[in-house]
Amino acid sequence: MSAGVLFDAPGPKAKVRHRLLGGLGLLLIAAIVALIGWKFQQQGQFASAKWKPFTQSEIWNSYLLPGLQGTLKAAAISIVFAGVLGGLLALARMSSVRPLRWVASVIVEFFRAVPVLLMMIFSFGMYVQYNVFPDAQRPLAAVVTGLTLYNASVICEVIRAGVDQLPSGQREAGLSVGLSESQALRTILLPQAITAMLPSLVSQLVVVLKDTALGYNVLFNELLYAGNNASSNYSNLVPVILVIAVIYIVINYALTKLAVWIERRLARRGRTVAGPDAMAGGGLGGSATGPDLSKNTQAA
Repeated sequence: MSAGVLFDAPGPKAKVRHRLLGGLGLLLIAAIVALIGWKFQQQGQFASAKWKPFTQSEIWNSYLLPGLQGTLKAAAISIVFAGVLGGLLALARMSSVRPLRWVASVIVEFFRAVPVLLMMIFSFGMYVQYNVFPDAQRPLAAVVTGLTLYNASVICEVIRAGVDQLPSGQREAGLSVGLSESQALRTILLPQAITAMLPSLVSQLVVVLKDTALGYNVLFNELLYAGNNASSNYSNLVPVILVIAVIYIVINYALTKLAVWIERRLARRGRTVAGPDAMAGGGLGGSATGPDLSKNTQAA
């Protein structure tokens, strides 16, 4: 078994067995999908009358497009707030001030553990009780609050992981030229870590976008909520759900391809988290964004 491989390469019999099991799995999935489709067909869910509303503008202009707008709006606001808050939490959690580091750690671990839906419902109740926002804005505020708190904690950990993967010489070189711990973190480590982890940060957009569907529970007019209203009006629940699923798949696929494109672009420039150069944690090499002060240590 070669180094870096966690299992032996399958032999001829194992390959045949894997193909057989894979084929049986595909047949089972196909059978389940066919059974579901047959049940829907029996109930008339695939009748042309159920799909006809999608050829008209009313269902799009009155339900689906406003719902999509609400989904994108909540996701955009949440990712901006989560990015800012996550960066601040990352700075606090990597601070040399122990109380600040402890408080940031408690905040991050707490909001990572609490379900997003629970935070949305709690925020909505608090906003209603204390009349924090106008009635029309409370569902959006509750959704943004829940998504921001959760995703900020995730972004904080992504950034912190990026900093941990940098070569230790980066920090030491910054200190050797007279920078303080916080200055070395802000000017040398963070720019490289954020650049290296940018594909992961973009991928987090997919999570934010999908989690906006939880706003259904606080009466936020996102895509799923709008689709439910449309299905009640046109009596075509299954077609509406399938169309909404396709919309989510298209948007999430686009975001995933964007993350892949960014990762490849950074890889061509030598700015991705990689390899053997990062002795302290497998992090960035010297060609990463930001000054590579480790080469100047001896000169300092």
